[in-house]
Amino acid sequence: MTVVLAGAALAGTAAFAHGTFHRNSWVLGSSLGALPTRDRVLALTFDDGPNPDATPRVLDALQRTDVRATFFILGKHAERWPGLVRRIVEDGHQVGNHGYHHRRLHLRGREYTRHDLQLGTDRIVDACGVAPRFFRAPHGFRNPWVASVARSLDQRVVGWSLGVWDSDRPGAEVIARRAVEGVRPGSILLLHDGDGYDPAGDRLQTAEALPAIVSALRDQSYRFELLPRG
Repeated sequence: MTVVLAGAALAGTAAFAHGTFHRNSWVLGSSLGALPTRDRVLALTFDDGPNPDATPRVLDALQRTDVRATFFILGKHAERWPGLVRRIVEDGHQVGNHGYHHRRLHLRGREYTRHDLQLGTDRIVDACGVAPRFFRAPHGFRNPWVASVARSLDQRVVGWSLGVWDSDRPGAEVIARRAVEGVRPGSILLLHDGDGYDPAGDRLQTAEALPAIVSALRDQSYRFELLPRG
């Protein structure tokens, strides 16, 4: 009996850890980790912006290539650069909520989670007048309250299929190669147009890599689509 109880406790702990740390886990509520298609379609997403240097260059590249993307915006950065948030919307892109502070949520309680998501939402609305319909947790780390709080704000929780560690700044060519080689039908590609911890952090390599990513994937007959609402 003791062995059975210990095994059950271990299994429960493992399941909770999976739900907490895996960005697409179903354990703590559903998270959109891929587009529901087998076609050569992907969604391009950006986290941690806006950023005064990288975001305009990302937007310029997207405009030149006629691609729409989803930007998961930090409330504290939206406060600094509301004009960039407005441009994101005016250019036809989706805005998503990335919270306000960019603190890992896995060890935070219900009230902190609600405050952070609400404050991030409010600052995005203040900046552009559009309420975000998606939420992505910083680093993908969640807690038992993220799903219900996001749902109360009419926001769908989103993970990702492919991250290329562009925030490590390995070089634009490496970022582009990792993205092109890693994409599969239905991928949600995670890139960064900002730095969650440094408002002026350097994300220019990502902006530089973007045209090569779009061109190479289009050569492979991929199409770029926005995230589905439901």
